[in-house]
Amino acid sequence: MASPFFFVFLLSALSLENTYASPNYREALSKSLLFFQGQRSGRLPSDQQLSWRSSSGLSDGSSAHVDLTGGYYDAGDNVKFNFPMAFTTTMLSWSSLEYGKKMGSELQNSRVAIRWATDYLLKCARATPGKLYVGVGDPNGDHKCWERPEDMDTPRTVYSVSPSNPGSDVAAETAAALAASSMVFRKVDPKYSRLLLATAKKVMQFAIQYRGAYSDSLSSSVCPFYCSYSGYKDELIWGAAWLNRATNDPYYTNFIKSLGGGDQPDIFSWDNKYAGAYVLLSRRAVLNKDNNFELYKQAAENFMCKILPNSPSSSTKYTKGGLMYKLPQSNLQYVTSITFLLTTYAKYMKSTKQTFNCGNSLIVPNALINLSKRQVDYILGVNPLKMSYMVGFSSNFPKRIHHRGSSLPSRAVRSNSLGCNGGFQSFRTQNPNPNILTGAIVGGPNQNDEYPDQRDDYTRSEPATYINAAFVGPLAYFAAGRSP
Repeated sequence: MASPFFFVFLLSALSLENTYASPNYREALSKSLLFFQGQRSGRLPSDQQLSWRSSSGLSDGSSAHVDLTGGYYDAGDNVKFNFPMAFTTTMLSWSSLEYGKKMGSELQNSRVAIRWATDYLLKCARATPGKLYVGVGDPNGDHKCWERPEDMDTPRTVYSVSPSNPGSDVAAETAAALAASSMVFRKVDPKYSRLLLATAKKVMQFAIQYRGAYSDSLSSSVCPFYCSYSGYKDELIWGAAWLNRATNDPYYTNFIKSLGGGDQPDIFSWDNKYAGAYVLLSRRAVLNKDNNFELYKQAAENFMCKILPNSPSSSTKYTKGGLMYKLPQSNLQYVTSITFLLTTYAKYMKSTKQTFNCGNSLIVPNALINLSKRQVDYILGVNPLKMSYMVGFSSNFPKRIHHRGSSLPSRAVRSNSLGCNGGFQSFRTQNPNPNILTGAIVGGPNQNDEYPDQRDDYTRSEPATYINAAFVGPLAYFAAGRSP
Protein backbone atom coordinates (compact mmCIF):
# COMPACT_ATOMS: atom_id res chain seq x y z
CA MET A 1 0.00 0.00 0.00
CA ALA A 2 1.25 3.54 -0.76
CA SER A 3 2.55 5.46 2.22
CA PRO A 4 0.85 8.63 3.52
CA PHE A 5 3.92 10.55 2.32
CA PHE A 6 3.22 9.74 -1.29
CA PHE A 7 -0.35 10.99 -1.18
CA VAL A 8 0.71 14.16 0.62
CA PHE A 9 3.44 14.74 -1.96
CA LEU A 10 1.11 14.14 -4.89
CA LEU A 11 -1.74 16.22 -3.48
CA SER A 12 0.52 19.17 -2.73
CA ALA A 13 1.92 19.02 -6.25
CA LEU A 14 -1.57 18.84 -7.76
CA SER A 15 -2.89 21.72 -5.65
CA LEU A 16 0.09 23.79 -6.75
CA GLU A 17 -0.78 23.04 -10.33
CA ASN A 18 -4.30 24.33 -9.99
CA THR A 19 -3.18 27.73 -8.68
CA TYR A 20 -1.43 29.02 -11.81
CA ALA A 21 -1.51 28.78 -15.56
CA SER A 22 1.38 26.82 -17.04
CA PRO A 23 4.02 28.83 -18.93
CA ASN A 24 4.29 28.56 -22.71
CA TYR A 25 6.67 25.61 -22.92
CA ARG A 26 6.78 25.64 -26.71
CA GLU A 27 8.04 29.24 -26.72
CA ALA A 28 10.55 28.43 -23.98
CA LEU A 29 11.82 25.42 -25.96
CA SER A 30 12.35 27.54 -29.05
CA LYS A 31 14.20 30.22 -27.08
CA SER A 32 16.31 27.72 -25.14
CA LEU A 33 17.78 26.54 -28.47
CA LEU A 34 18.07 30.03 -29.95
CA PHE A 35 20.37 30.89 -27.03
CA PHE A 36 23.13 28.72 -28.51
CA GLN A 37 23.46 31.11 -31.45
CA GLY A 38 24.60 33.77 -28.99
CA GLN A 39 27.41 31.49 -27.78
CA ARG A 40 28.79 30.63 -31.20
CA SER A 41 32.47 30.99 -31.97
CA GLY A 42 33.80 30.94 -35.51
CA ARG A 43 32.39 32.23 -38.80
CA LEU A 44 28.67 32.85 -38.38
CA PRO A 45 26.26 31.70 -41.10
CA SER A 46 23.90 33.95 -43.06
CA ASP A 47 20.88 32.63 -41.14
CA GLN A 48 22.26 33.77 -37.76
CA GLN A 49 19.23 35.14 -35.91
CA LEU A 50 20.93 36.89 -32.99
CA SER A 51 22.33 39.54 -35.30
CA TRP A 52 24.19 41.49 -32.58
CA ARG A 53 26.78 38.70 -32.68
CA SER A 54 29.40 38.55 -35.46
CA SER A 55 32.14 36.12 -36.44
CA SER A 56 34.92 35.66 -33.89
CA GLY A 57 37.89 33.45 -33.02
CA LEU A 58 38.71 32.98 -36.71
CA SER A 59 42.38 32.21 -36.06
CA ASP A 60 41.72 29.71 -33.26
CA GLY A 61 44.23 26.87 -33.45
CA SER A 62 46.73 28.78 -35.60
CA SER A 63 49.34 28.85 -32.83
CA ALA A 64 49.38 25.03 -33.04
CA HIS A 65 49.10 25.07 -36.87
CA VAL A 66 45.63 23.49 -36.80
CA ASP A 67 42.10 24.73 -37.50
CA LEU A 68 40.15 24.88 -34.24
CA THR A 69 37.56 27.44 -35.29
CA GLY A 70 33.96 26.96 -34.25
CA GLY A 71 32.37 25.55 -31.13
CA TYR A 72 30.86 27.51 -28.26
CA TYR A 73 31.96 29.94 -25.60
CA ASP A 74 30.93 28.26 -22.37
CA ALA A 75 29.28 31.13 -20.53
CA GLY A 76 29.77 34.90 -20.29
CA ASP A 77 33.44 34.80 -21.27
CA ASN A 78 35.30 34.21 -24.55
CA VAL A 79 37.02 30.91 -23.80
CA LYS A 80 36.27 27.53 -25.37
CA PHE A 81 36.45 24.93 -22.60
CA ASN A 82 35.88 21.52 -24.20
CA PHE A 83 34.99 19.69 -20.97
CA PRO A 84 31.72 21.56 -20.36
CA MET A 85 31.18 22.01 -24.12
CA ALA A 86 31.26 18.26 -24.68
CA PHE A 87 28.82 17.72 -21.78
CA THR A 88 26.56 20.37 -23.31
CA THR A 89 26.69 18.44 -26.60
CA THR A 90 25.92 15.13 -24.91
CA MET A 91 22.91 16.61 -23.10
CA LEU A 92 21.57 18.31 -26.24
CA SER A 93 21.92 14.99 -28.04
CA TRP A 94 20.22 13.05 -25.24
CA SER A 95 17.37 15.56 -25.33
CA SER A 96 16.94 15.01 -29.06
CA LEU A 97 17.10 11.22 -28.72
CA GLU A 98 14.55 11.05 -25.89
CA TYR A 99 12.23 13.88 -26.90
CA GLY A 100 12.91 14.54 -30.59
CA LYS A 101 9.52 13.20 -31.70
CA LYS A 102 7.88 15.77 -29.42
CA MET A 103 9.99 18.72 -30.60
CA GLY A 104 8.30 19.39 -33.93
CA SER A 105 10.19 22.01 -35.93
CA GLU A 106 12.58 22.55 -33.01
CA LEU A 107 14.21 19.18 -33.65
CA GLN A 108 16.01 20.65 -36.64
CA ASN A 109 17.15 23.62 -34.54
CA SER A 110 18.42 21.16 -31.96
CA ARG A 111 20.42 19.32 -34.63
CA VAL A 112 21.91 22.62 -35.80
CA ALA A 113 22.95 23.46 -32.23
CA ILE A 114 24.51 20.01 -31.79
CA ARG A 115 26.35 20.12 -35.10
CA TRP A 116 27.89 23.50 -34.30
CA ALA A 117 29.62 21.74 -31.42
CA THR A 118 30.36 18.38 -33.05
CA ASP A 119 32.03 19.94 -36.10
CA TYR A 120 34.44 21.59 -33.66
CA LEU A 121 34.90 18.51 -31.46
CA LEU A 122 35.73 16.44 -34.55
CA LYS A 123 38.49 18.92 -35.41
CA CYS A 124 39.82 18.66 -31.87
CA ALA A 125 39.91 14.86 -32.05
CA ARG A 126 41.22 14.47 -35.58
CA ALA A 127 43.63 17.37 -36.21
CA THR A 128 46.78 15.78 -34.77
CA PRO A 129 47.33 12.02 -34.29
CA GLY A 130 47.90 11.13 -30.64
CA LYS A 131 46.49 14.43 -29.38
CA LEU A 132 43.09 15.62 -28.28
CA TYR A 133 42.68 19.39 -28.22
CA VAL A 134 40.60 20.38 -25.21
CA GLY A 135 40.32 24.16 -25.26
CA VAL A 136 41.20 27.47 -26.87
CA GLY A 137 41.86 30.75 -25.07
CA ASP A 138 43.88 31.56 -21.97
CA PRO A 139 41.20 31.75 -19.25
CA ASN A 140 43.35 33.75 -16.86
CA GLY A 141 44.03 36.40 -19.49
CA ASP A 142 40.45 36.37 -20.74
CA HIS A 143 38.90 36.86 -17.32
CA LYS A 144 40.90 40.06 -16.78
CA CYS A 145 39.25 41.67 -19.80
CA TRP A 146 35.69 42.72 -20.61
CA GLU A 147 35.38 42.79 -24.39
CA ARG A 148 33.19 41.43 -27.14
CA PRO A 149 34.22 38.05 -28.58
CA GLU A 150 34.53 39.85 -31.93
CA ASP A 151 37.27 42.10 -30.46
CA MET A 152 39.16 39.81 -28.12
CA ASP A 153 42.92 40.35 -28.14
CA THR A 154 43.81 38.00 -25.29
CA PRO A 155 46.01 34.93 -26.03
CA ARG A 156 44.15 32.20 -27.92
CA THR A 157 46.35 29.54 -26.34
CA VAL A 158 45.62 25.99 -27.45
CA TYR A 159 45.39 23.21 -24.85
CA SER A 160 45.61 19.48 -25.44
CA VAL A 161 45.95 16.11 -23.75
CA SER A 162 48.13 13.23 -24.97
CA PRO A 163 49.52 9.87 -23.79
CA SER A 164 52.15 11.69 -21.73
CA ASN A 165 49.66 14.29 -20.42
CA PRO A 166 46.42 12.31 -20.15
CA GLY A 167 42.89 13.53 -19.69
CA SER A 168 40.54 10.57 -19.32
CA ASP A 169 37.71 12.82 -18.11
CA VAL A 170 37.67 15.29 -21.01
CA ALA A 171 38.40 12.50 -23.54
CA ALA A 172 35.60 10.24 -22.28
CA GLU A 173 33.16 13.18 -22.20
CA THR A 174 34.17 14.02 -25.79
CA ALA A 175 33.56 10.38 -26.72
CA ALA A 176 30.14 10.54 -25.04
CA ALA A 177 29.25 13.66 -27.04
CA LEU A 178 30.35 12.13 -30.34
CA ALA A 179 28.60 8.80 -29.64
CA ALA A 180 25.34 10.42 -28.52
CA SER A 181 25.30 12.82 -31.47
CA SER A 182 26.05 9.97 -33.90
CA MET A 183 22.60 8.57 -33.06
CA VAL A 184 20.97 11.97 -33.59
CA PHE A 185 22.32 12.06 -37.17
CA ARG A 186 22.00 8.34 -37.93
CA LYS A 187 18.98 8.68 -40.23
CA VAL A 188 19.30 12.27 -41.45
CA ASP A 189 23.04 12.19 -42.30
CA PRO A 190 24.39 8.60 -42.16
CA LYS A 191 27.87 9.51 -43.41
CA TYR A 192 28.33 12.18 -40.75
CA SER A 193 26.93 9.80 -38.14
CA ARG A 194 29.50 7.14 -39.05
CA LEU A 195 32.33 9.68 -38.76
CA LEU A 196 31.10 10.76 -35.32
CA LEU A 197 30.88 7.18 -34.08
CA ALA A 198 34.24 6.09 -35.47
CA THR A 199 35.88 9.11 -33.83
CA ALA A 200 34.03 8.46 -30.56
CA LYS A 201 35.47 4.93 -30.41
CA LYS A 202 39.04 6.18 -30.94
CA VAL A 203 38.73 8.95 -28.36
CA MET A 204 37.20 6.55 -25.83
CA GLN A 205 40.04 4.11 -26.37
CA PHE A 206 42.49 6.94 -25.68
CA ALA A 207 40.59 7.78 -22.45
CA ILE A 208 40.76 4.13 -21.33
CA GLN A 209 44.35 3.46 -22.34
CA TYR A 210 45.97 6.59 -20.90
CA ARG A 211 44.44 7.16 -17.47
CA GLY A 212 44.66 10.49 -15.71
CA ALA A 213 42.72 13.65 -14.88
CA TYR A 214 43.08 16.57 -17.26
CA SER A 215 43.23 18.92 -14.29
CA ASP A 216 46.56 17.31 -13.33
CA SER A 217 47.93 17.77 -16.85
CA LEU A 218 46.72 21.33 -17.44
CA SER A 219 46.39 22.70 -13.85
CA SER A 220 45.86 26.49 -13.85
CA SER A 221 44.67 26.49 -17.47
CA VAL A 222 41.48 24.66 -16.48
CA CYS A 223 41.38 25.15 -12.71
CA PRO A 224 39.56 26.61 -10.89
CA PHE A 225 37.28 27.14 -13.90
CA TYR A 226 36.48 23.55 -14.90
CA CYS A 227 38.56 21.30 -12.67
CA SER A 228 37.58 17.66 -12.74
CA TYR A 229 36.65 17.59 -9.07
CA SER A 230 34.88 14.22 -9.17
CA GLY A 231 37.80 12.44 -10.84
CA TYR A 232 37.54 10.64 -14.17
CA LYS A 233 35.86 7.33 -13.30
CA ASP A 234 32.41 8.86 -13.76
CA GLU A 235 33.34 10.03 -17.27
CA LEU A 236 34.71 6.58 -18.15
CA ILE A 237 31.37 5.02 -17.13
CA TRP A 238 29.41 7.79 -18.90
CA GLY A 239 31.44 7.59 -22.12
CA ALA A 240 31.23 3.79 -22.18
CA ALA A 241 27.48 3.95 -21.47
CA TRP A 242 26.96 6.16 -24.51
CA LEU A 243 29.11 3.95 -26.73
CA ASN A 244 27.19 0.96 -25.43
CA ARG A 245 23.92 2.59 -26.48
CA ALA A 246 25.33 3.66 -29.86
CA THR A 247 26.97 0.31 -30.75
CA ASN A 248 25.39 -2.36 -28.51
CA ASP A 249 28.93 -3.75 -28.23
CA PRO A 250 29.31 -5.84 -25.05
CA TYR A 251 32.91 -4.59 -24.81
CA TYR A 252 31.61 -1.37 -23.27
CA THR A 253 29.26 -3.18 -20.86
CA ASN A 254 32.13 -5.34 -19.67
CA PHE A 255 34.40 -2.33 -19.34
CA ILE A 256 31.84 -0.55 -17.14
CA LYS A 257 31.58 -3.68 -14.96
CA SER A 258 35.37 -3.83 -14.66
CA LEU A 259 35.38 -0.36 -13.10
CA GLY A 260 33.35 -1.62 -10.14
CA GLY A 261 30.67 0.32 -8.29
CA GLY A 262 30.45 4.07 -8.67
CA ASP A 263 29.59 6.83 -6.26
CA GLN A 264 26.01 7.37 -5.08
CA PRO A 265 25.69 11.11 -5.70
CA ASP A 266 22.79 13.49 -5.16
CA ILE A 267 23.94 15.78 -7.96
CA PHE A 268 24.41 15.69 -11.74
CA SER A 269 26.54 18.20 -13.63
CA TRP A 270 29.27 18.82 -16.20
CA ASP A 271 31.68 17.48 -13.57
CA ASN A 272 29.84 14.58 -11.90
CA LYS A 273 28.22 12.17 -14.38
CA TYR A 274 27.42 9.16 -12.18
CA ALA A 275 23.67 9.84 -11.87
CA GLY A 276 23.33 10.49 -15.60
CA ALA A 277 25.17 7.26 -16.40
CA TYR A 278 22.90 5.29 -14.03
CA VAL A 279 19.73 6.63 -15.65
CA LEU A 280 21.12 6.02 -19.12
CA LEU A 281 22.14 2.45 -18.27
CA SER A 282 18.88 1.79 -16.38
CA ARG A 283 17.04 2.23 -19.67
CA ARG A 284 18.09 -1.30 -20.63
CA ALA A 285 16.78 -2.71 -17.36
CA VAL A 286 13.47 -0.82 -17.42
CA LEU A 287 12.59 -0.92 -21.12
CA ASN A 288 14.32 -4.15 -22.18
CA LYS A 289 14.02 -6.13 -18.92
CA ASP A 290 17.77 -6.80 -19.19
CA ASN A 291 18.92 -8.07 -15.78
CA ASN A 292 22.54 -7.21 -16.59
CA PHE A 293 21.59 -3.58 -15.99
CA GLU A 294 19.49 -4.05 -12.84
CA LEU A 295 22.32 -2.66 -10.69
CA TYR A 296 22.12 0.68 -12.52
CA LYS A 297 18.34 0.77 -12.20
CA GLN A 298 18.77 0.46 -8.44
CA ALA A 299 21.42 3.20 -8.46
CA ALA A 300 19.15 5.48 -10.52
CA GLU A 301 16.30 4.96 -8.07
CA ASN A 302 18.57 5.60 -5.08
CA PHE A 303 19.45 8.88 -6.75
CA MET A 304 15.77 9.79 -7.17
CA CYS A 305 15.18 9.05 -3.48
CA LYS A 306 17.91 11.57 -2.60
CA ILE A 307 16.16 14.22 -4.70
CA LEU A 308 12.48 13.78 -3.84
CA PRO A 309 11.36 16.04 -0.98
CA ASN A 310 10.23 14.18 2.14
CA SER A 311 11.75 10.92 0.91
CA PRO A 312 13.34 9.12 3.89
CA SER A 313 16.75 9.38 2.20
CA SER A 314 16.35 12.85 0.69
CA SER A 315 19.48 15.00 0.88
CA THR A 316 18.14 17.82 -1.28
CA LYS A 317 17.15 21.24 0.04
CA TYR A 318 14.29 23.27 -1.43
CA THR A 319 13.63 26.99 -1.16
CA LYS A 320 10.34 28.25 0.26
CA GLY A 321 9.28 28.91 -3.33
CA GLY A 322 9.87 25.25 -4.23
CA LEU A 323 13.20 25.45 -6.09
CA MET A 324 15.70 22.66 -5.69
CA TYR A 325 18.77 24.19 -4.06
CA LYS A 326 22.06 22.35 -4.38
CA LEU A 327 24.95 24.80 -4.39
CA PRO A 328 25.25 28.59 -4.36
CA GLN A 329 27.42 28.76 -7.49
CA SER A 330 25.11 28.69 -10.51
CA ASN A 331 22.48 26.55 -8.79
CA LEU A 332 20.21 26.33 -11.84
CA GLN A 333 22.77 24.18 -13.64
CA TYR A 334 22.02 21.41 -11.13
CA VAL A 335 18.29 22.09 -11.25
CA THR A 336 18.09 21.69 -15.03
CA SER A 337 20.35 18.62 -15.14
CA ILE A 338 18.54 16.83 -12.31
CA THR A 339 15.16 17.81 -13.77
CA PHE A 340 16.22 16.15 -17.03
CA LEU A 341 16.93 12.92 -15.15
CA LEU A 342 13.63 13.10 -13.24
CA THR A 343 11.62 13.55 -16.44
CA THR A 344 13.52 10.91 -18.38
CA TYR A 345 13.41 8.24 -15.70
CA ALA A 346 9.69 8.92 -15.18
CA LYS A 347 9.21 8.48 -18.93
CA TYR A 348 10.89 5.05 -18.77
CA MET A 349 8.73 4.12 -15.75
CA LYS A 350 5.50 5.24 -17.44
CA SER A 351 6.16 3.19 -20.57
CA THR A 352 6.40 0.00 -18.49
CA LYS A 353 4.02 0.99 -15.64
CA GLN A 354 6.75 0.69 -13.03
CA THR A 355 7.04 2.05 -9.49
CA PHE A 356 9.78 1.97 -6.89
CA ASN A 357 10.18 2.59 -3.19
CA CYS A 358 12.02 5.19 -1.15
CA GLY A 359 12.00 3.40 2.19
CA ASN A 360 8.32 2.70 2.85
CA SER A 361 7.14 5.31 0.37
CA LEU A 362 5.82 4.12 -2.98
CA ILE A 363 6.97 6.36 -5.83
CA VAL A 364 4.94 6.43 -9.04
CA PRO A 365 6.13 8.17 -12.22
CA ASN A 366 3.91 11.20 -11.64
CA ALA A 367 5.73 11.98 -8.40
CA LEU A 368 8.87 12.58 -10.49
CA ILE A 369 6.94 14.45 -13.19
CA ASN A 370 5.25 16.74 -10.66
CA LEU A 371 8.61 17.67 -9.16
CA SER A 372 10.11 18.16 -12.63
CA LYS A 373 7.23 20.41 -13.69
CA ARG A 374 7.58 22.46 -10.51
CA GLN A 375 11.25 23.13 -11.32
CA VAL A 376 10.57 23.98 -14.96
CA ASP A 377 7.72 26.33 -14.01
CA TYR A 378 9.79 28.02 -11.31
CA ILE A 379 12.55 28.79 -13.81
CA LEU A 380 9.98 30.18 -16.25
CA GLY A 381 8.45 32.58 -13.73
CA VAL A 382 6.19 30.68 -11.34
CA ASN A 383 8.15 31.77 -8.26
CA PRO A 384 7.94 34.32 -5.42
CA LEU A 385 9.51 37.10 -7.55
CA LYS A 386 7.38 36.20 -10.61
CA MET A 387 10.62 36.46 -12.54
CA SER A 388 11.57 34.24 -15.46
CA TYR A 389 15.19 33.14 -15.18
CA MET A 390 15.23 32.64 -18.95
CA VAL A 391 16.28 35.86 -20.67
CA GLY A 392 13.67 37.17 -23.11
CA PHE A 393 10.91 34.93 -21.77
CA SER A 394 7.93 36.88 -20.32
CA SER A 395 8.22 40.57 -19.46
CA ASN A 396 10.16 40.15 -16.21
CA PHE A 397 13.58 38.54 -16.72
CA PRO A 398 17.23 39.29 -15.80
CA LYS A 399 18.34 42.46 -17.60
CA ARG A 400 21.97 42.72 -16.40
CA ILE A 401 23.41 39.31 -17.10
CA HIS A 402 27.13 38.62 -16.66
CA HIS A 403 27.92 38.20 -20.35
CA ARG A 404 30.42 40.20 -22.37
CA GLY A 405 28.72 40.15 -25.78
CA SER A 406 25.29 40.91 -24.33
CA SER A 407 26.50 43.77 -22.10
CA LEU A 408 28.58 45.65 -24.69
CA PRO A 409 27.32 47.58 -27.74
CA SER A 410 27.33 45.40 -30.85
CA ARG A 411 29.56 46.20 -33.83
CA ALA A 412 26.56 47.53 -35.70
CA VAL A 413 26.22 50.24 -33.04
CA ARG A 414 29.88 50.80 -32.21
CA SER A 415 32.36 49.48 -34.76
CA ASN A 416 35.58 50.30 -32.89
CA SER A 417 36.96 48.05 -30.18
CA LEU A 418 36.95 49.23 -26.57
CA GLY A 419 40.05 47.16 -25.77
CA CYS A 420 40.64 44.88 -22.81
CA ASN A 421 39.72 47.41 -20.12
CA GLY A 422 37.40 49.79 -21.94
CA GLY A 423 34.44 47.48 -21.60
CA PHE A 424 34.47 47.64 -17.81
CA GLN A 425 32.63 50.94 -18.04
CA SER A 426 29.65 49.02 -19.41
CA PHE A 427 30.24 46.25 -16.89
CA ARG A 428 29.90 48.64 -13.93
CA THR A 429 26.82 50.49 -15.12
CA GLN A 430 23.33 49.75 -13.80
CA ASN A 431 21.91 50.03 -17.33
CA PRO A 432 20.27 46.92 -18.76
CA ASN A 433 22.37 44.98 -21.28
CA PRO A 434 21.91 46.47 -24.78
CA ASN A 435 21.72 43.04 -26.46
CA ILE A 436 19.15 40.44 -25.44
CA LEU A 437 20.70 36.96 -25.20
CA THR A 438 17.35 35.32 -25.89
CA GLY A 439 16.81 31.99 -24.15
CA ALA A 440 19.80 32.21 -21.80
CA ILE A 441 19.17 30.72 -18.36
CA VAL A 442 21.20 32.42 -15.63
CA GLY A 443 22.68 30.90 -12.46
CA GLY A 444 19.49 31.77 -10.61
CA PRO A 445 18.26 32.96 -7.24
CA ASN A 446 19.76 32.29 -3.82
CA GLN A 447 18.38 29.96 -1.14
CA ASN A 448 15.87 32.63 -0.10
CA ASP A 449 14.38 32.94 -3.63
CA GLU A 450 16.14 36.34 -3.99
CA TYR A 451 17.74 37.56 -7.20
CA PRO A 452 19.51 40.96 -7.24
CA ASP A 453 20.02 41.16 -11.07
CA GLN A 454 23.57 42.49 -10.83
CA ARG A 455 26.10 41.98 -13.58
CA ASP A 456 28.98 41.51 -11.15
CA ASP A 457 27.12 38.78 -9.23
CA TYR A 458 28.31 36.11 -11.65
CA THR A 459 27.30 33.13 -9.49
CA ARG A 460 23.68 34.14 -10.10
CA SER A 461 23.68 36.30 -13.23
CA GLU A 462 25.92 34.34 -15.61
CA PRO A 463 24.31 32.04 -18.20
CA ALA A 464 26.04 28.87 -19.44
CA THR A 465 25.54 26.40 -22.27
CA TYR A 466 25.24 23.42 -19.92
CA ILE A 467 22.39 25.06 -17.97
CA ASN A 468 20.37 25.34 -21.19
CA ALA A 469 21.33 22.01 -22.74
CA ALA A 470 19.79 19.97 -19.92
CA PHE A 471 16.61 22.07 -19.95
CA VAL A 472 15.73 21.26 -23.57
CA GLY A 473 14.44 17.75 -22.79
CA PRO A 474 12.00 18.68 -20.00
CA LEU A 475 10.74 21.66 -22.04
CA ALA A 476 10.08 19.37 -25.01
CA TYR A 477 8.25 16.92 -22.73
CA PHE A 478 5.89 19.55 -21.32
CA ALA A 479 5.55 21.38 -24.64
CA ALA A 480 4.13 18.17 -26.06
CA GLY A 481 1.33 18.36 -23.50
CA ARG A 482 2.81 15.71 -21.25
CA SER A 483 1.59 16.25 -17.75
CA PRO A 484 0.96 14.03 -14.73
